[in-house]
Amino acid sequence: MQGGNQTNVKEFILRGFTTNGGSPFALFTLFLVIYTLTLIGNITIIMLVWFNASLHKPMYVFLGNLSFVEIWYTTSTVPKMLSGLLSKINSISFNGCFIQFYFFFIFGSAECFLLTIMGYDRYLAICHPLRYNILMSPNKCCFFVSSCWIGAFLWSLFPVILISKLQFCGNEINHFLCDPGPLLELSCERHHSIEVFITAHIGLFVFITFFFTYISYTFIIRTILRIPSSTGRRKAFSTCASHLIVVTIFYGCAMYIYVRPSGNHLLDIDRVIAVFYTVVTPLLNPVIYTLRNKEVLEVFRKMMRL
Repeated sequence: MQGGNQTNVKEFILRGFTTNGGSPFALFTLFLVIYTLTLIGNITIIMLVWFNASLHKPMYVFLGNLSFVEIWYTTSTVPKMLSGLLSKINSISFNGCFIQFYFFFIFGSAECFLLTIMGYDRYLAICHPLRYNILMSPNKCCFFVSSCWIGAFLWSLFPVILISKLQFCGNEINHFLCDPGPLLELSCERHHSIEVFITAHIGLFVFITFFFTYISYTFIIRTILRIPSSTGRRKAFSTCASHLIVVTIFYGCAMYIYVRPSGNHLLDIDRVIAVFYTVVTPLLNPVIYTLRNKEVLEVFRKMMRL
């Protein structure tokens, strides 16, 4: 690794989307609508949880934090992507690129932590209902939330610091955001040790959080299958399945992009996959986690009647 920041690159050019000579207005409109709906949906959830005492429970505290994460997770990339669609040259400063990189990873890793904790919370509520208030007390809830944020801020430092110290011999990024893979391709020399460390760093984190999330849902499904009523079993399984769909989309996309060997990859497919985990899942999460929740819907109806 090079000592100090030896790069002469002052800015990067983000070449995210090509429209083959056509107008990018259609893409701009589509992403703007999705982004707006994402903000409205997640802000609504935060307001519902914050202003209603009946929702001051661990499950909704986690959900409110997830909505907060989704707002800033998508905001770290989408506004720049939207401006790039309307600009002839979509440039971003060197420091701006790594600030985006850092905050994108902070909120992405915070989402992984929160999805894992939310799965564990549902496991306790369904598999150990009589002990739930003890196992998930307010103090423990605050501890879990704080740990998610502290862990996200610390974990995201390492890849950003390592890549920012490299010497770059190009400034055109074949992506709509500053991400490890495209940035490493611009380095003057191949640093295999750094590439291996970053892949292992991200891969272990993704696999560990994914593993514990699915372990929780495995126990939940086992408990659901023991419910005597077929109607109750079907309803509980439907809710659990919808949560698993969101988790699978998010982790599946993350694994495809970050947990794979370096080499030639189809950039168009990479960009489509990146759109799913940066633009689509932040919209899906508030929908999936609230539409099947009677308590949240009831609070929302009461607010609408005021």
